[in-house]
Amino acid sequence: MAAAASGTDPGATPIHRHLAAAWSAPASAADAIRRALVLCADHELSSSAFAVRVTASTGATLRNAVIAGLAALSGPYHGGMTERVRTFLEDPRMQSYPGFRHRLYPDGDPRGPALLENVPLLSSDATTLRAIENATGEKPSIDTALVMLERAYGLPAGAAFTLFAVGRTAGWLAHAIEQRSQSSLIRPRARYVVAEDQHSP
Repeated sequence: MAAAASGTDPGATPIHRHLAAAWSAPASAADAIRRALVLCADHELSSSAFAVRVTASTGATLRNAVIAGLAALSGPYHGGMTERVRTFLEDPRMQSYPGFRHRLYPDGDPRGPALLENVPLLSSDATTLRAIENATGEKPSIDTALVMLERAYGLPAGAAFTLFAVGRTAGWLAHAIEQRSQSSLIRPRARYVVAEDQHSP
């Protein structure tokens, strides 16, 4: 995953240092990249983790299970949220604040502040953070923190999603390996109902 993300083989180099070098980031960015990878590694049974487990339960290869995770992660309500956040930060006059509320964390996503600690934010991003928190009390989610990290260190556009995907791959593999060891197919049942106001012609 790191090689696909950077276009070069990391070899024995730690992934966070490899990505920092591949992106020509300042040396100080490597530690923030490491934190991002760790904070993104797993998050309970997220949509992508569930997709991975369902795929692995069929006996599919680990590679195909990770592909299922990537497909789910790409959606705009999951890892694809980073693109919505970037659009917002480039024009913070939008009426909504994507990436500042996470339904699992009514008091704020703890991963956001943990990732942004000691990151030299762009002045515009710092101002946006303060303004939204003062107006709504909302704090940045991991998606917002990833994009602000990307912007702070001048990483390539899309690095936020890449960090999410590379970091989460470690968690997906753990989910897939565990699921394959159970040798049981995940197969939810569906219940068909006919709405009272819908009738066949």
